[in-house]
Amino acid sequence: MNLIYGIKDKPKFGQLLIFALQQVLAILAATIAVPAIVGNGMSASAALFGAGVGTIVYQLFTKFKSPVFLGSSFAFIGSMVAAFAGAVSASAGYAGLIIGAAFAGLVYVVIAIVVKLVGVKWISKLMPPVVIGPTVALIGLSLAGAAIKDVFSYGPQDSNGAFVMSAPIWASLVCAMVTLLVVIVVSTYGKKMIKLVPFIIGILAGYAAAMVFTLCGIPVIDFSLFQNVQIVAVPEFTFLEALKGVKEIDGTYLATLAVAYVPVAFVVFAEHIADHKNLSTIIDADLLEEPGLHRTLLGDGVGSTVGAFFGGCPNTTYGESVGCVAITRNASVITITVAAIMSIVISFFGPFVAFLDSIPGCVMGGVCVTLYGFIAVSGLKMIQKVDLNQNKNLFVVAAILIPGIGGMAMAIGKVTLTAIACALILGILVNLVVSKAKDE
Repeated sequence: MNLIYGIKDKPKFGQLLIFALQQVLAILAATIAVPAIVGNGMSASAALFGAGVGTIVYQLFTKFKSPVFLGSSFAFIGSMVAAFAGAVSASAGYAGLIIGAAFAGLVYVVIAIVVKLVGVKWISKLMPPVVIGPTVALIGLSLAGAAIKDVFSYGPQDSNGAFVMSAPIWASLVCAMVTLLVVIVVSTYGKKMIKLVPFIIGILAGYAAAMVFTLCGIPVIDFSLFQNVQIVAVPEFTFLEALKGVKEIDGTYLATLAVAYVPVAFVVFAEHIADHKNLSTIIDADLLEEPGLHRTLLGDGVGSTVGAFFGGCPNTTYGESVGCVAITRNASVITITVAAIMSIVISFFGPFVAFLDSIPGCVMGGVCVTLYGFIAVSGLKMIQKVDLNQNKNLFVVAAILIPGIGGMAMAIGKVTLTAIACALILGILVNLVVSKAKDE
């Protein structure tokens, strides 16, 4: 891909702020959704702060050579719920969030040490393009349902799965389509600076459409979020509540946390590789070699732990951020760093947090159609050079795509293997079986 801004490039200050804001908008919805799903009083602004700090830690470990933002990980939602469920009090649950994230981070550290000692060539053999390509595509495709449900504001569906159209659902669809089409038109026909910020312009256009519907009596935007908003408000950091519950932690609860977090960390490790392989393709630089997989793992693991210390949510590299880099062709690492700093600052500014929180799901759904689509297409591009006329390659791709799209997720005790993890494991096994076969 011909990048407009490479990894080391530094846009002008004014442009840099706008590019950084675009990255924040790209990762915002998912980052604040995790604490909302887990509940128990978790703070969205604290999660945003934790994502910013975690991203800076990641950038430090990777020597500012990997242009990706870290946000709240959906993979650990079950682990976080288990942390609260097994705690004797809410305060102990908050302490459990930090301890659990530290367990997961420790897994990354151990794997990073192994990678540093033995290198990364074994990963390329274990996960060649015929395996990693469809896995990356699957990451985008697995998010497609969430994007479409956002487009229709999670409206009611009939027995056939079709959304039941009513005035509010029509309004959501129109707002999503306005957002989507503006992003496409700006990205395709835009000139110079305009071409680099399609998501900001698309979101503003979608928000304007949503405001029109809201003023006409169809409440697409929830303006109640702006009531009683403090200009400056310190986020409810996880560690503050966790300190109250530390004395309630015992061995049994630690074992519960280990079982809930450690296996998931191994699953996320596979997705970590897929994300960085995808990003490497986009920026035309092998991140597993430089700065090195051991550094990206350390950055992800330590950044995740630090992020949970403040926001409660373990972090992970975000596909939305990778998609933003791919579409805008802006791989400037300083853009990601400024976006992280911006997230930290924004988390203290009540009105702006309220504005970001008020962006309707349907508007973000229109954006995510493009973001998730680019992730899927990036994966498919990885297998362009794979000879799919060979049955052995077809079997590997099929063994990944069909179980993954079909939702082959498994709950084994307290451990949940996501559909992506199951598909990747199956793809690796099938590839090992057929790799020695002669070409037809």
